[in-house]
Amino acid sequence: MFNTHSFIKDKAAIFTALSDKIWDVPEVYFEEKYAVTTMEEALLSEGFSVTKNVAGLETAILGEFGTGPTIIAFLGEYDALSQLSQVNGVTAYAPIEKEGNGHGCGHNLLGVGSFAAACALKEYIAETGAPITVRYYGCPAEETGSGKAIMTKAGVFDDVDLAISWHPNTANAVMNIATLANYAVDFKFYGKSSHAAAAPHLGRSALDAVELMNVGVNFLREHVESDVRMHYAITNSGGMSANVVQPYAEVSYLIRAPKKAQVMDVFKRVEKIAEGAALMTETTMSYEFKGAASNLIPNTVLANVMQEQLNTVTPLEYSEEEYEYAAAIYETFDEQTQAEATALFPKTLLTLLGDKKINHFPIPLLPESTMMASTDVGDVSWKVPTIQVATSCWTIGTPTHTWQVVSHGKTSIGHKGMLYAAELMANTAIHAAEHPAVIQAAKNELTERLNGETYVSLIPEERGM
Repeated sequence: MFNTHSFIKDKAAIFTALSDKIWDVPEVYFEEKYAVTTMEEALLSEGFSVTKNVAGLETAILGEFGTGPTIIAFLGEYDALSQLSQVNGVTAYAPIEKEGNGHGCGHNLLGVGSFAAACALKEYIAETGAPITVRYYGCPAEETGSGKAIMTKAGVFDDVDLAISWHPNTANAVMNIATLANYAVDFKFYGKSSHAAAAPHLGRSALDAVELMNVGVNFLREHVESDVRMHYAITNSGGMSANVVQPYAEVSYLIRAPKKAQVMDVFKRVEKIAEGAALMTETTMSYEFKGAASNLIPNTVLANVMQEQLNTVTPLEYSEEEYEYAAAIYETFDEQTQAEATALFPKTLLTLLGDKKINHFPIPLLPESTMMASTDVGDVSWKVPTIQVATSCWTIGTPTHTWQVVSHGKTSIGHKGMLYAAELMANTAIHAAEHPAVIQAAKNELTERLNGETYVSLIPEERGM
């Protein structure tokens, strides 16, 4: 009988070294050239065939093994975030490079954890002759750009029967969740420069247009559904001189809602506000699409299967040094963050946590809920029954996209959580391979949830506008 735990344990040094290499060279969306090259070398060394430039994306890759009719896919990511550079394993803010990149969402672990699971399933196929094909999808730009949405639109998941992924987290739990759809756009305003004191009447301020747009959107907030989110950042204010009427300014918007149709409805209203701001200031406006993601479709069948694995796999264990590190990280959080740190834990499990600041036990399957965030895994879930698990890679309460996440990235805590996730994902895939009815039931559930609605990508035909 194939032993997933032993396989991953025997190769643990290879997987952790691979994750550390990607942590060392943090690359942001669509720039992950070192990461994808590193993953290509790893896939080839483990006996996978490799396809590069998947869906026309230079930093997307596909590894494949087997010829069976049932295709099980593992989804990996490896993009970093800007301005989150941080020394590994320290408990105070210490950037390696000022304003440099850093793996502030743990994607160095995510991509390699999924790869480790794919390797385990490959070995299972080789030993048992199971009629399965295993695929590893290296997916770029999850944070900005929605690489998986582009890949889904291109049809690269159309023949997949089951998709499995995970995410580093502060708890060990099946991700029995839906997520928000989103749409990201940059609005650009063009005006006319002039001397702000000597000839203000000759100028047409693009910065005024941006500010008026933001005011208009803020008034719109009262008139959208309560679970709609509209975020913005002024990315170009037009210059640093107050005595110049700014001829160019830019603002970036990210719109979220539970359903894709809601997102597009709100976007059209925001677009009208931008047009109004341009009209009021006698400037001109254009916008550029940056990325979009569909809402994630949960799958109860797969959630229950993965929960079985979570309940049976040997739980995580930590040393006193690891607990001390976690306690020191915990002290860097403000009181509100600390107060919310145990919000995910049912009250009956708080006694198990005790005074420890790392979650070492599995959490029972939580009721299906909507996470007020977005992921491009959502697009995959419209095409393929999809399941994800979260494992403890960070101190409890650690907010994502922070230096504290980056600090965990090469620690033994992060490594243990990654290997744990790999075992859970591989076991879920093996269970599905040995029980084909599970995959069919998951497909039936997806069909029922969609209720006749077909997948429509939010990505416009022409990505630039």
